[in-house]
Amino acid sequence: MPVRTEKEKMLAGELYCCLDPELVVDRQRAKKLMLSFNKSEDLADQQTILRQMFGGIGKNLVIWPPFYCSYGRNTYFGSQVFINYNCTILDNIEVRIGNHVMFGPSVSIYTAAHALQAEPRNQGLEVAKPVTIEDNVWLGGGVIILPGVRIGKNAVVGAGAVVSRNVASNTIVAGNPARVIRKIEQ
Repeated sequence: MPVRTEKEKMLAGELYCCLDPELVVDRQRAKKLMLSFNKSEDLADQQTILRQMFGGIGKNLVIWPPFYCSYGRNTYFGSQVFINYNCTILDNIEVRIGNHVMFGPSVSIYTAAHALQAEPRNQGLEVAKPVTIEDNVWLGGGVIILPGVRIGKNAVVGAGAVVSRNVASNTIVAGNPARVIRKIEQ
């Protein structure tokens, strides 16, 4: 059986070393694109950079700089998505964002989970878990979404919430950790 690269392990959700040279090169690529995007004031230029940066984007993706990500290629946006200032997406594995999704300022999405033991953590070993945000979701300012979380359609996540578990469709969650506040009647 062929030996898997660290990148292949990362994308498969297996334990991998984030210090691997191939992954460093991929992060540097994303960093250059982010710097160009964050400096640009031309909307057409920004859209060109976003198409180069991400795995896929739908119609009318709006991102207000500054914006930050780990790889970019592992993030996929639906149509009519609005991302407010200072968003961070650590997309070590797939991040899927549906249609008609709104991010408040300073929203962070994390897919990387580090070892609890110091020695493997110091060696750069980690695992990545995908994040999915379904259609019509609104994330308030300062929301943090942790690895492996799925947010169901039509959900609202209150400002400052730390989302460590899946969020059901048609619910409002808030707090740290995020808890259901109430159901949304459609």
